[in-house]
Amino acid sequence: MTTIDPEQYKAGQRQGWNCVASGWQKWWKTTETAGEKVSKRLIELAAIKQGSRVLDIATGIGEPSITAAHQVGNSGHVLAIDISSQMLSIAKQRAVSLGLHDIMEFKEGDTETIDLPTLTFDAALCRFGLMFLPNLAAGLSNIHKSLVHGGLFAAAVWATPDKVPFISLPLNTILKETNSPSPPANTPGPFSLSDESLLKDSFTKSGFEDVTIERLDMVFNFDSADDYTNFVCETAAPVQAILSNQPQERRKEILQAVTEATSRYVDKSSGSVRVSNEAICIVGKR
Repeated sequence: MTTIDPEQYKAGQRQGWNCVASGWQKWWKTTETAGEKVSKRLIELAAIKQGSRVLDIATGIGEPSITAAHQVGNSGHVLAIDISSQMLSIAKQRAVSLGLHDIMEFKEGDTETIDLPTLTFDAALCRFGLMFLPNLAAGLSNIHKSLVHGGLFAAAVWATPDKVPFISLPLNTILKETNSPSPPANTPGPFSLSDESLLKDSFTKSGFEDVTIERLDMVFNFDSADDYTNFVCETAAPVQAILSNQPQERRKEILQAVTEATSRYVDKSSGSVRVSNEAICIVGKR
């Protein structure tokens, strides 16, 4: 059980994602080059094909819904939802620029409470969103009822912090530098669903059948350690929140500490950074 106020938490999430939306737009190529393999695998696991009706949960700036829209074609349909109006605005712009606006529909709301049509979607997707739900059971139940019988839900979440350094390294460095406490246990966050057995159990309890899990490597590449630090600073709302309480000089020192901590991932000949991370992919059937 979490000890947070769900509504207050969701309001914070909404504000946080809105604040970093422009950063996600700026770093889109970096994140999508890294995430392409995961998106494609989720679409395979959900058996999405031409003509499929697809729900994408927590789409952010439009993935994997845009990849799914290419797959379903003009005879299919994709509904992409997100809690952040700013992230959705960018996703809509991308859909229009790619000529997918007739296939895709966008709706603002949170996964637990958004009104979804029942028995409608052939497949549902969620790439790195489930970990942030304060009431996972409510979210999964809402997704479950929206699927047709036999419909598949495929999601990706992050593995344990030691296997996801692109998040844990800067976060741990900044928490240490600022003497900030770690987030309380049993609260939503990037690693809250890293326990495979608990993750599988949550799907089963929500009515999903034939639940299977696999793991995928997801590699982020940056031109330099400074680039990586800028990426973290511009896309991570919790990092921005912590740094906003620091004087400007101290902020520079903290970010320099992140850059230095990245040294173990720097290629000595080129100066580029390669960070390998582990994603957990799960699929269940209604």
